[in-house]
Amino acid sequence: MTGRVRQLLRQRSVARFTLLLLVLGLFGLGLLLAPRPEVAELPRLADRLGPLAPVAAIGGGALLLVALVPRTAITVVWGAIFGPLLGAGYTLAAALIAASAGFAVGRLLGREFVAERVRGRLARLDGWFARQSVLGVVSVRLIPIGGFGLISYGYGTTGARLGPFLLGSVLAAAPSAFGYAAVGAAAVSPDEINWLAVSPGALGLVATAVLAVRWWRAERAARTARPAPNPVPDPE
Repeated sequence: MTGRVRQLLRQRSVARFTLLLLVLGLFGLGLLLAPRPEVAELPRLADRLGPLAPVAAIGGGALLLVALVPRTAITVVWGAIFGPLLGAGYTLAAALIAASAGFAVGRLLGREFVAERVRGRLARLDGWFARQSVLGVVSVRLIPIGGFGLISYGYGTTGARLGPFLLGSVLAAAPSAFGYAAVGAAAVSPDEINWLAVSPGALGLVATAVLAVRWWRAERAARTARPAPNPVPDPE
């Protein structure tokens, strides 16, 4: 058993994919052990940072997203510090950087492993990701199947194109960014919460339906295009 594992790890694609899983595992462990900040104390951070606050918000937010910190939590915190509009804007900029980084790492460490091993239905799913438009990325992003960072790494392991992935990631993040930033701003400055705060759940339901229909149509088209088996001649 040990010899078999060593033999697998000598393969470059397996070693890289194992490294990717190890990195994700360490990020997940750090997420569980990291202390949580006090939201009421956060607005003072922006005052101490001064003109560097936007840079710190975007760069720090990107690093946190890459480290698998939930985008919802970051958006709420940034809304508490910077207000609903700036908080959402900084979060979206951080999301674009984090999506690029996660995609690049996933492509470097995981794509070769996946491309060598997908077969059958998984191969068709990989092909669907490769052909995916911006709308498809938006649909996947809005479904609560994983965190923002984890999905970015996962997309990198598929044959997806970078351009539609980045644009779809930002478009999918925009509605909830403004909603959650408004919630964060209301936590430190109580006010009427904007109706956008309830939009992520509704958008998630719509995205689920859209993705299900798109996948069903792709599967039906694949079955239709599949050549029929040659009939076996009856023995004389």
